[in-house]
Amino acid sequence: MRNLIVVAIASLFLANAAFAASCADQAAEKKLAGAAKNSFMTKCEKDAAAAAPAPTACEAKAAEKKLAGAAKNSFMKKCEADAAAPAAAPAVPSCADKAAEKKLAGAAKTSFMKKCEADAKK
Repeated sequence: MRNLIVVAIASLFLANAAFAASCADQAAEKKLAGAAKNSFMTKCEKDAAAAAPAPTACEAKAAEKKLAGAAKNSFMKKCEADAAAPAAAPAVPSCADKAAEKKLAGAAKTSFMKKCEADAKK
């Protein structure tokens, strides 16, 4: 977890450094100096930080596993496909839906619900 945080922070600094160079170039093009330049640089760097893409959960997992190269590419492809799959998968009926389908009531329904919810957590 600590490595993940370090990687995320380092990537933000690297992204900011790259944007800082372009911000400095833009300030030079506009021939800004003094307070105007400082104000422009602060705003430019904030905008650049906001525009930098945040690492995805899959990237975080790959960094946590210390994957690189083809192994990382393969992992990322599978992880992103798995992340997209639940949205496309048909909804699994809930325990309450199953109990209603079986027309359970009272103690039988309560017992069924407890067992169904326990099984769902596994």
